[in-house]
Amino acid sequence: MSTAQGSRPTTITIIGVLAFVAGAIDMISGVILFFLLPNQEVVDGFGGTGPLITAAIGSIIVGLITAVLAGGLLRGSQPARLIVTVLQVFSLIGSLFMAVAYLGFPVGEWIGLAVSAIVLILLWTPKASAFFTR
Repeated sequence: MSTAQGSRPTTITIIGVLAFVAGAIDMISGVILFFLLPNQEVVDGFGGTGPLITAAIGSIIVGLITAVLAGGLLRGSQPARLIVTVLQVFSLIGSLFMAVAYLGFPVGEWIGLAVSAIVLILLWTPKASAFFTR
C-alpha cells in the first residue's frame, strides 16, 4: 500500500500485524476467563465472580477494538494510534494482573503483555511518528 508521500514503512506494517495479534490475544484471554468461572481458585484470585466477569468482558472489548483499529494504524490514522496506545496500556495492566492472579501457568498472559509492550514501543518510534504525522 502506498501513501501520498511514499510507501508505508515496514515497522508500521509490523505494528498493524502485532496490534491485530494483541487484540486477538486479549479476546481469547477474555473467552478463557469465562471458561474459568467454575474454578473457585481462579474466582478467588480475582476477588469474586463479578471482578472475573468484568475482566473477561473488558479483555474482549479491548481486544476487539484493538483488532479493528489495526487497519487504521496501517493507513496512518493518528486517532487510531492514540486509541490503540491507550488500549495497549490497559491491556498491559490487565495482562499483568491476570498473569499474577491466575494460579495456573499463564503463558498466554505473558505473551500478551510482551506483544502489547512491543506495539507500544514501535508506535512511538521516530519513524512511526513521522508516518502518523504526515
